[in-house]
Amino acid sequence: MKLLFIILNAEDCLEDMLSLFLELGVPGATLVDSVGMGHIIAHDIPIFAGLRGMLAGNHPYNRTIYTVLDDELCLIVMDELSAMMKAADQPNAGIMFSLPIDQFRSFS
Repeated sequence: MKLLFIILNAEDCLEDMLSLFLELGVPGATLVDSVGMGHIIAHDIPIFAGLRGMLAGNHPYNRTIYTVLDDELCLIVMDELSAMMKAADQPNAGIMFSLPIDQFRSFS
């Protein structure tokens, strides 16, 4: 099993991404509004205010999405998302990575 993390800067791709999840059979995902470190440094720490353009970039806010998938589905989802985001042709649209899950238990 894998834990797939996606940090999505391109908010306009979110709906397409979630639709793709449904098409591929992703059983569920958690979405969290998030802010990058560069944005916090540039806007909340006065000494770094001059670095706003360089640190904050064009995407001050993003979405962090995570989901638990079996190994095969994780690979399929990552491949399909890569193709979708490449077709969207948006620079710095986000990143994704997966981590192995040693154990998994449901509370139900």
